[in-house]
Amino acid sequence: MKRDTHPEYHTIKVVMTDGTEFETRSTWGKPGDTMRLDIDSKSHPAWTGGQQHLVDRGGFRRSFPVS
Repeated sequence: MKRDTHPEYHTIKVVMTDGTEFETRSTWGKPGDTMRLDIDSKSHPAWTGGQQHLVDRGGFRRSFPVS
């Protein structure tokens, strides 16, 4: 097996949209970093039955003119 081909796993904290937190192992970020989710199973319409509306928190939604 080749050396240094596998990513390094470390512990991070994940914060859900409702504020609950859990720790998991990941290749994302650095050890001890916090990942804050904008959409998760508690807020996405696919899992909630469409009762909640998605909110654009990052400013990525763009309006395109209709021709």
